[in-house]
Amino acid sequence: MTTASNANPALLARREGGVLVLTNNNEAARNALSPDFYLGLTAALQDAATDPAVGAIVLTGAGGHFCSGGDLRRIATRRDQPLEKRRELLEGLHDLVRALRDCPKPVVAAVEGAAAGAGLSLALACDMLVAARNAAFSVAYVKVGLSPDGGATAFLAEHLSRQLLTELCLTGDRVSGERMQQLGLVNRLAEPGDALAHAIALAAQMAEGPLQAMASIKSLCRAAYDNSLEAQLDMEAELMVQAQATPESAEGIAAFLEKRPANYLQLRS
Repeated sequence: MTTASNANPALLARREGGVLVLTNNNEAARNALSPDFYLGLTAALQDAATDPAVGAIVLTGAGGHFCSGGDLRRIATRRDQPLEKRRELLEGLHDLVRALRDCPKPVVAAVEGAAAGAGLSLALACDMLVAARNAAFSVAYVKVGLSPDGGATAFLAEHLSRQLLTELCLTGDRVSGERMQQLGLVNRLAEPGDALAHAIALAAQMAEGPLQAMASIKSLCRAAYDNSLEAQLDMEAELMVQAQATPESAEGIAAFLEKRPANYLQLRS
């Protein structure tokens, strides 16, 4: 069943088994972002983090587009506002990026159509990305006299040379889903119209996994790009010794030794 998340029409939510599917629902504007969407998605991620029935999350867009970025009509009204107010409004997007980073459950983006500007940022902020071959990704800010936000340059820099990063940001050129996979930014390619189904299948695979261990793994993967080797070794050691005492590791090791599938769902309450 699909419902408005927290009575917020900007975000639709439905369950597919252990997968929570969250849909950006501003189809008339190709899912341009809004404060209601920021609040709705942030709240949905926070609720999912503590819901034992949710093992993984898929983020997608309604009407064949992921997200066209910020609402330019809304952004145009900010030029007369004080700098502090403009910064406050921008933090709605950045708080959402932080919420995606900090959510302990895996989050998979399912991208059809456009993922432009801040829409690109949100797609890359997810833990994994499934895209249609013909999806169109673009760092489109330069086209309207703006500079990137939402972590776009940080996420792209994890994969691209400075020269290519600069080219994408200064030209705003569109990059296909196929090309994004070649660059290492897309986990799975799908035929047009199939990205959501592939993303749900990927999320369902993880939704049956050990929640505590997956949260630790997500933290390690996020930290690996900033930490020194020594800092990463320390973090790995701390999380490993914690994991060795959990019911999850007891079940996982027992299942391996007994040559049976592990049942982590029984541990959730």
